[in-house]
Amino acid sequence: MEKFTLFNFPKSRRATFDVGKIGSKKHHIVGLLEVDITNAKRRIKDSKNSGNKISFTSWFVKAVATSVHESNYSHAIRYKKDKLISFEEVDISIPVEREINGVKVPIATIIRNASQKTIEEIHTDIQKSVKAKIENENDYVLTERKDKSSTGLFFLLPQWMRLIVWKRILKNPFSIKKNMGTVIVTNVGMFGSFAGWIIPKSIHNLCIGIGSIIDKPWVVNDQIEIRKILHLTVLFDHDAIDGAPATRFTQCLVKNLENAIGI
Repeated sequence: MEKFTLFNFPKSRRATFDVGKIGSKKHHIVGLLEVDITNAKRRIKDSKNSGNKISFTSWFVKAVATSVHESNYSHAIRYKKDKLISFEEVDISIPVEREINGVKVPIATIIRNASQKTIEEIHTDIQKSVKAKIENENDYVLTERKDKSSTGLFFLLPQWMRLIVWKRILKNPFSIKKNMGTVIVTNVGMFGSFAGWIIPKSIHNLCIGIGSIIDKPWVVNDQIEIRKILHLTVLFDHDAIDGAPATRFTQCLVKNLENAIGI
């Protein structure tokens, strides 16, 4: 008899199917970057040794939020046919992995107004999601919603009905901001030790994918040094942002990361 392990398939994974289907229709521009974060890694370590409660992820979210705030057009959302809305607040969605009944599932949490928060405050928000009590599948997506039963019912719907709900959400920029934030940061690739990028599917207009961090020869002040290099992916929805402003945002983001902004 064949030996195998049987796992329960969490209902929340159905949202991944929806993201893949909707994201495949987005006209994303993909940028693959290499960023020297040696200074940032060192300063984060020194800051943690001094007793500050921060992490690489909380600093990275802060750096992204600051960059978006400085290049506010970068997270603009189409409104009706010929308008764009760019919110002053930068709400960043980030998945937090939790294990439920032996199955690891991503919990979506939103860092509200992230550009105006400190790295420590962002770290606290993330830790709240990591430590939040999960009683059943209705809690798999952590939002501010009080009626969590609606989340469970949503996952029971067939996909064609779920896509109708998604369409209603994605039609309204204010609904988008409330339910999924204006930017997403995904860190699924940072746990690898290989040199490479992830290219995620996303329903957000602006998606930042954290790839691996490796030691690599790098030119610094005309000298070759071994540096900590982050592989970074940036996705822009070409329907909402053109190449020039996308490039300006990317330059701003790289500058802020390499300068270890905020630490």
